[in-house]
Amino acid sequence: MTTPQTLKGFRDFLPETMTIRNKVITTLKAVFESYGFSELQTPTLEYAEVLTGKYGEEAEKLMYLFKDPGGRNVGLKYDLTVPLARVMGQYPDLPKPFKRYQIQPAFRAENTQKSRYREFYQCDIDTVGTTSPVSDAEILAVISDSLKALKFSDFTIRVNSRQILFDLIIKSNIPSNKSLSVLQSIDKLDKKTREEVSLELESKQITPLQIKDLFYCLEKAQPDPQLKEIIDLAKKMGAKNVKFDPILIRGLDYYTGAIFETMVEKPKIGSITGGGRYDQLIKNLGGPDLPAVGTTIGLDRICDVISDLNLWPDLPVSPTRVLVTVFSPDLLNNSLSLSKSLRTQNINTELYPDPNIKLDKQLRYASAKGIPFVAILGPEELEKNIVTLKNMATGEQVKVPQNEIQSYIS
Repeated sequence: MTTPQTLKGFRDFLPETMTIRNKVITTLKAVFESYGFSELQTPTLEYAEVLTGKYGEEAEKLMYLFKDPGGRNVGLKYDLTVPLARVMGQYPDLPKPFKRYQIQPAFRAENTQKSRYREFYQCDIDTVGTTSPVSDAEILAVISDSLKALKFSDFTIRVNSRQILFDLIIKSNIPSNKSLSVLQSIDKLDKKTREEVSLELESKQITPLQIKDLFYCLEKAQPDPQLKEIIDLAKKMGAKNVKFDPILIRGLDYYTGAIFETMVEKPKIGSITGGGRYDQLIKNLGGPDLPAVGTTIGLDRICDVISDLNLWPDLPVSPTRVLVTVFSPDLLNNSLSLSKSLRTQNINTELYPDPNIKLDKQLRYASAKGIPFVAILGPEELEKNIVTLKNMATGEQVKVPQNEIQSYIS
């Protein structure tokens, strides 16, 4: 008999986990919409030609590409940015600038490890149709506001610019046609030593002198006027903890201007947001020539941080506020009526479904599910038109009129 299990890198989200995930999503949506972003969703599958040739060779090795039953070359989406670019080409009459957010899964055949999965959720915001530095700064402000709303405090929003990096490569006398390959190596400085990265660059026919000059330029790099303006505008919008970082690369080939990445002090799980400006991607997809800027907020890593640091200790385990028990089969209708009444008061209420189960087992069920209150409606309570309300955390029981239950459990 086969043991039930998920595919490597894919996960089930049990109710307790979904409680955190749903609150994160609700919180992020509220911040996104407060800045004027509207929701978009795109299909899980795209034509392979839409996905390939946009991310770079290393990224494409991680794509799930295959033929569907109709013989079409298709793939699971690698991120939400390329599908957005496809949408902009497919629907040219959308109002510009077009500001959208999108919260959906993406798929990569990664080597799985902590906080790195093969199916993962991205929470993206993008502004399409303007080159104004205000739009770049606004993305940074949304990142900051989102993390503050999620109760994060120890985070750093790292910023850099592809233009600054390309200029450094030119100053190091490295041929421009090797720029993207060199940047992919520099991007590994967070995980590898300078010596290891130097050896990788040498394998790409970069000379020792060029490598020495490149590291010198990186150490002396400063924001250019455009990036300074973006950082200043972001701070005026309330963005916190924004820091220029010359070794921030962002490994995807389609970035053209400012780039962003957010790190947390603990736990050490890598970036929790990443994005930047990509002014050529939509055109490269065959769509209109539209500039764009945006970021993704990694839902899975955000939830891992919240769980590891116990940022939300008071978050209810269950969405249910009260379990209405059934004292005996002949009192089922009374419990049905009470449940209906509580729901009309906007109280999430679960009715125990089997009237033949003893009361103590119903109480254990409520405890196992993390339901904070249990309502008991027996003959004595019916006679006095009251309900016995038990607090499952403290064990305290109070007898209250049915129309006053809400004040006790709110």
